[in-house]
Amino acid sequence: MFRLLLLGNPLVHVDEEFYLLVADRWAHGALPFVDIWDRKPLGLFLLYRLFHSLPGDPVLTYQLCGIASTAAAALVVRALALELAPARGAWLAGLVYICAMPAFNCALGQSPVFYNPLVALAALLLLRAWQRADAANLLREGSAIMLLIGLALQIKYAAVFEGLAMGLMLLALGRRVGWPLPRLAGAAALWCGLALSPTLAALAAYAAIDQTHAFLFANFTSVLERLPDGAPSWRRLAKLSAGLSPFVLCIALDPLRAARRVDPVQTLSRRVLGLWGGAAVAGFLVFGTWYDHYAGPLVAPLAVLSAPALASAVRGGQPWQTRWSGRFLLAASAIGGLVVMAGAVQNHGTAEEYHHATAMVRHAARGGCYFQFDGAPALYRGVDACIPTRFAFPNHLDTWTEGPAIGADPVAEVQRIMASRPAVVQVSQSAPEDLYLPNRATRAVLMQALARDYARFGEVVLGNERYALYRPR
Repeated sequence: MFRLLLLGNPLVHVDEEFYLLVADRWAHGALPFVDIWDRKPLGLFLLYRLFHSLPGDPVLTYQLCGIASTAAAALVVRALALELAPARGAWLAGLVYICAMPAFNCALGQSPVFYNPLVALAALLLLRAWQRADAANLLREGSAIMLLIGLALQIKYAAVFEGLAMGLMLLALGRRVGWPLPRLAGAAALWCGLALSPTLAALAAYAAIDQTHAFLFANFTSVLERLPDGAPSWRRLAKLSAGLSPFVLCIALDPLRAARRVDPVQTLSRRVLGLWGGAAVAGFLVFGTWYDHYAGPLVAPLAVLSAPALASAVRGGQPWQTRWSGRFLLAASAIGGLVVMAGAVQNHGTAEEYHHATAMVRHAARGGCYFQFDGAPALYRGVDACIPTRFAFPNHLDTWTEGPAIGADPVAEVQRIMASRPAVVQVSQSAPEDLYLPNRATRAVLMQALARDYARFGEVVLGNERYALYRPR
């Protein structure tokens, strides 16, 4: 119900806007990583390409598919939580997942919305394999698990940490059921191959058109070349830590911890699920940028591990700390998700503002090119004008962090763009946000070109942001 606040709005989040833009340009012949650049896996863009190809409004299509994906993940969370808690706690864990995902800006179309069901299902299959400890079926079960991880990797590479943990747990299980070392080695090779197969297939497709370097740089090299953005990233980590603290409180006050010491099945379940959660936390921490949606993969394992406390929230006879930790998580998830979604509308704008802005820019562009130095990628798709750069995601040219990590000199790229005389140039009227450290060099080049060759003719308002529009003198 909460997601009705955003349904049909093209301005939910800059990332989702960009994924749909890539799909749209791909449908018109632009190749991801070559003609329009980003470092997300091809599978994510392929998913949005599918949404774009379906009948109807592609915005509504991807959002409804995101809601369905969230519901599917919640059902898997419930199934996992049943291993730790009674039915009421398991259902509440699924409900918390649905409510908490929007609190981390994963309401509709962020990548964790689509890869969490795959990873959670892999965790469920892994847990079942450990419970059965069946040597005869382990190779097949492990193959299914690692293929799910491979599909998840093509939506978000951060799933590699959860995949590594599950792979190691599969090998430990193989050792437990008595596999000799040669068989373990063979199984490890097969499972690794299956996990890598979707990515290798994507690489092979680019190699076939002589674009191996473009694929490898965008998918693997570029992320290592980003610069740390210092204080803003630490502020984001502090904010996310506060947002995740209700989960931590529930897990710390788990009312069934003592009982599990004499219940081998629950002890096993908690260990397997705890290792999955720990791997997800490691994947979140290691990249160091800590944007809000990076916490999305943590919500599924943390909701599962919180299930015992959630069960106690609606049951008497438990210590008050345990009861209130579960109630606090329920309230925080619902309120946090609602507040963040309402904030998205306030900050990013409404569908009406989007349509007004695209109509205004489309009229001004008159068949020429349109360049956003900063703004909302959704406008590119709505205006349907030529984009004078392959770096259509604004952060790639207007932030310091991305400067050395895009495979081109951003200053030279902005100089080239402005020399091509785009018909409309859009730039924010606000001071650079604390969220990202600005690229002052590219901004200086832009402002000099605007002062010399352009005249301001209007502005568009999207949420609480105002953008000035310029055209050639």
